[in-house]
Amino acid sequence: MEIILKDDVINLGYKGDIVKVKDGYGRNFLIPTKKAILATESAKKMLAEDLKQRAHKLERIKNEAIELADKVKDITLKVGAKTSTTGKIFGAVGPIQIADAFEKAGFAVDRKVIILKDPVKEIGSYKATLKLHKEVTVEVAFEVVGE
Repeated sequence: MEIILKDDVINLGYKGDIVKVKDGYGRNFLIPTKKAILATESAKKMLAEDLKQRAHKLERIKNEAIELADKVKDITLKVGAKTSTTGKIFGAVGPIQIADAFEKAGFAVDRKVIILKDPVKEIGSYKATLKLHKEVTVEVAFEVVGE
């Protein structure tokens, strides 16, 4: 089944992409939750016209993402976490704590764009990937310290 995404869907695509999905996923989840529409010929024509009109706005959004990536690629964030005496973290450090650290540093980064390869459960230095735009990704170093 071919569908047109109306919103960004993690691990599937971005708004305005035409993707193929299994029939059940499209019919039972994406279309009822208004995340996608069927990719009919008329819908494809409307998408092409819409993309042409939004090209300027999309270019501006991409440029803002590039500027933010240039600003954050050289910083090292410090994320505080409650730890035991052996250096193990109670729980784990996730995207929410990293987004809070970005906010304290003066950058507005949504937690949904922060990708961690493995859960962070010990004190130390790590890297997180920020997917700011479908064409702009940047790795950011962060350090987990005990509170």
